This record gives sequence, C-alpha cells and structure tokens, in this order.
Amino acid sequence: MKNFSGMSKNQGGFTLIEIAIVLVIIGLLIGGVLQGQQLIENSRVRAATNDINGTMAGAYSYVDRYGRFPGDDGPTATIQARGGNWATIVGGNQNGILEGTAAQTFAPTAAIESALMWQHLRAAGFISGDPLLTGVQALPRNPFGGLIGVTSALVQPAGAGGLPGNKVCMSNVPGSAAIAMDTRLDDGNPATGRFRSTLGVAGANTAPGATAANYVENEMYSICYRM
Repeated sequence: MKNFSGMSKNQGGFTLIEIAIVLVIIGLLIGGVLQGQQLIENSRVRAATNDINGTMAGAYSYVDRYGRFPGDDGPTATIQARGGNWATIVGGNQNGILEGTAAQTFAPTAAIESALMWQHLRAAGFISGDPLLTGVQALPRNPFGGLIGVTSALVQPAGAGGLPGNKVCMSNVPGSAAIAMDTRLDDGNPATGRFRSTLGVAGANTAPGATAANYVENEMYSICYRM
C-alpha cells in the first residue's frame, strides 16, 4: 500500500495570524455597517426635529401675517378673495381652536381644520407642496415613513392631566428616535412635558392617545409636541 502520510506536508491551511486578520476585517465591516445605520437614524432625528420646528415657525408666521391660526382662518369668502393659490381653498370657523379629534390627526376629512392647516400654510408659501391637496393627501410625510399631522385633542397620560393646545404629531416613529427627539425637545419622559408619546403599531398611523409609561427602543410610537 502507498504511504499517504507525506501528503499533509503539501496541504494548505489558515494560520492563526490569517484567521485573526479575517476576524478583524469582519469586525470592521460590522462596525462600519452599524455606524452607518446610526448615522442614518441621527440624520432622520435631525430632519424630524427640523420638521416640527419648521411647522411651528410657519404656523406662527401665518398668524403674524393674517391674524388667525392656519386652518382656523376664514371665512371661506375672505380666503378665496386673496386669489392665486387661495381661489378654491376652504376656510375654518374662526373660533380660535384648530378643530380635529385625536383620531383625525392622521386621518382627517377634507374640510376638517387639522387638514386645512396644511393647505393654508402651502397657499401662503410658508411650507412647500401643493395647496390643492386635501384630507389625508394634504399631510406631509415624516422622515420615518409615517405622517405629520396636527391636533388640539387632549393627549392623555394615564392617571394625570393631559396635554392641551395645538400639537404637531408624527406617526411610525421608532423608539430610539422618539427617545432622542424627546430628549432634545423636552424632558425625555413620554408622559410629561410638551412632548408626549403613544405606543403605536409598526407600519400604522396610530392616533395619539394614552401616553406610554416609558420608552422601549424596538417599539413604534406616535409622538406629539405642543406648538
């Protein structure tokens, strides 16, 4: 029989140094991917924060120009008399309240004031977009793929007073992003301050309601910030 013992001298293999180099490269690749994902999320948080601040700035600039809050401005005849983009836009009831239920924050009807607000801001040139879009179609998209809406409905934490006033809201916000935004804009607590968060469902535009007791990074939230 032939002796095959000599074949082992010619067989190749990885040395410990080569294996270590491969593991380092894999580690660097994984670290780069994770770092890239973090950079993307940070940019979305910044963009979402800017969207909130920009909406507020546009709304109060509108008040300075027309003396009424966008969406509540009216009557219709007065608005349409401005001409141009205003020719077919409906006015609000001028009662000083931006009307719309919590359920209508992300699902407004065409004539509800929480949807008219976006039309008024666009017609006045304070935000970009088509002023002729109505209802849900009028709502901007947020950087997380959800919607941006507004409401004056009470956002209620369990066992405590709710958050009154006009609020700009976003749906489908990841928990880690909600934490970052709450920390930047308020106190980092989902149930207190000007920033409130309601536990949502991934891929859904959950209406704001009872606030969460705490944040969980892998959950989704609808967030609201008082203007």
